[in-house]
Amino acid sequence: MHVTIRLFAKLKEMAGVSSLALDLPPDTTAAQALGAVFHDEPNLAALRDALLFAINTTYVPADACLHDGDELAFIPPVSGG
Repeated sequence: MHVTIRLFAKLKEMAGVSSLALDLPPDTTAAQALGAVFHDEPNLAALRDALLFAINTTYVPADACLHDGDELAFIPPVSGG
C-alpha cells in the first residue's frame, strides 16, 4: 500500500523535506511506518519517543493501522509561546 508521511517542525528541518512517499505492506501500523522512516532517515530517531501520530488529520495511537492512500503525520513536540 502507498502512504504519504508528513514531517513537521524539527523533523522537517532534519530531513530536509516536508513529506515522504512509502510503499508498505498491508496492516502496517503507525509505529511500524515510523520504523521504516527511521531506517531511511536514521538521524530522525532522536525524536522517536516524543512523537505523536495523526492519520488523515486525526490523532491516533502508535498501533493504529494504515490503509492505502493514507497520510500519516509525525508530530514532534512544539515549544514556544
